[in-house]
Amino acid sequence: MNKYDAVIVGAGFSGLYMMHRLRERGLSVQGFEAGSDVGGTWYWNRYPGARCDSESLSYSYSFLPELDQAWHWPERYSEQPEILKYINHVATTLALREHFEFNTRVSSASFETTTNTWCVGTEHGEQLTARFLIMATGCLSMPNWPKIAGIDDFRGERFHTGLWPHDGVDLRGKRVAVIGTGSTGIQSIPRIASQAEELFVFQRTANHCVPAHNSPMDAEAEQAYKSRYAEMREAARRSMSGDVVREAYINIMDLGDAELHEELDRTWALGGFYTQYPYTDLLTSHEANERVAEYSCNHIRSRVRDPRVAELLCAKDHPFATKRLCADSFYFETFNESHVHLIDLKATPIHAIEAAGVRTSERLHEVDVIVFATGFDAMTGALTRVDLQGTQGQMLREVWQQGPVNYLGLGVAGFPNLFTVTGPGSPSVLTTMVSSIEQHVEWIDECMDWMGNRGATRIEATPDAQTKWVDYVNQSGNATLFPEANSWYVGANIPGKARVFMPYVNGLNIYRDQCDAVADEGYTGFEIS
Repeated sequence: MNKYDAVIVGAGFSGLYMMHRLRERGLSVQGFEAGSDVGGTWYWNRYPGARCDSESLSYSYSFLPELDQAWHWPERYSEQPEILKYINHVATTLALREHFEFNTRVSSASFETTTNTWCVGTEHGEQLTARFLIMATGCLSMPNWPKIAGIDDFRGERFHTGLWPHDGVDLRGKRVAVIGTGSTGIQSIPRIASQAEELFVFQRTANHCVPAHNSPMDAEAEQAYKSRYAEMREAARRSMSGDVVREAYINIMDLGDAELHEELDRTWALGGFYTQYPYTDLLTSHEANERVAEYSCNHIRSRVRDPRVAELLCAKDHPFATKRLCADSFYFETFNESHVHLIDLKATPIHAIEAAGVRTSERLHEVDVIVFATGFDAMTGALTRVDLQGTQGQMLREVWQQGPVNYLGLGVAGFPNLFTVTGPGSPSVLTTMVSSIEQHVEWIDECMDWMGNRGATRIEATPDAQTKWVDYVNQSGNATLFPEANSWYVGANIPGKARVFMPYVNGLNIYRDQCDAVADEGYTGFEIS
């Protein structure tokens, strides 16, 4: 049986950086990836319009300053092919692929207390041992197929946005149904509409959106950014959002109606994260939030010609930005097209999928293709699908049955030498992901180095530290409006999943300081032997 210092699961941004850090220290590391190549999120999500909602110049590694200067992003917000091209370049330049086994899922891992090692098994029957197991499996990597009666009876083509065919799908001249209007639906629907003969959009819940204002990269702006790249990177590392947008300097309730309208006009003209992070009370005050939500709805009404459709597209069942805020490119204008139809599932719910299409309580919508834009089993799904067995024979999925518990979003009591990158209980999806990934990878690497220098072989979160951290994360989340939304942040999109608000809300800057303090104090909250 092969023995390694570490096993890394996943070859996206986090798995690649983790591999680079550990290999640089001379450790023996084996990586596994379910896909046929590197890329993670950007390998799998190839649906039409797939694009990052963080700006290109900040959504990249900060540890490669020469590449920062050399790499040219063609757009303000990069599409999937450009991001995958970047990741492929990094993997090739740093010679990382040779340390991963592709087309291979890790199916099980159990901790052996006598040797303080993980015994890791793959779906192909391979067995190996490693001192450390690092789950770099991503927050949005387990596609959610909805449980709709008759889903297997459909005789046309069906696709999930998170599992899009790599050679694309020709939708020209076809009748297409899109089920779901979250981020992937909002990105893909305009592109699908441009091809389809007829498009039926099935909406259960309208989502708040802000304009992306995507455009070709401005050469002067790019050069100005690159002239200050080191400064911008450090600012992002020390920010709430993991980005360089201005943050927390305006109190909405201090502004009169005219002042607020002028302020929102300004931030909506900037688009993206600029519309969310300037405001101190947006996610703590119902009154402040309602003022912004009304502005947002008026913005939608100005873009959609049919007043009835416009009202259906206005999110009214959850506070603004308490679900993942979507950055759209001509999404609302798509519903001005005569061949695009919005079906309100609250009024006419789906009863079943039949051979010819989608049947609602009102009628059968006959289609040739169904696109499921139904999201992911977020935050925990990729972790609980693996048979992860701790010191007492307990499975992680059983320990997390009532919601995920861990310490710092990094370690779990009863599962020594296991690290999760951007796991629940960390800022992850509430930030620019690469910034959070780098913070976690660097912390894990430095922890393993610290242990090696002291001859330590085992590290495990203590139950007391874990309980206090979970309580703190919950209290922080409950002090905001976030838990009021039936979002994937709380697992509401997965039937039977425990309703727990999973991300850490206080910002990457505060979280980084907390993690650094734990390390500086000799990894308080962990038992080390």
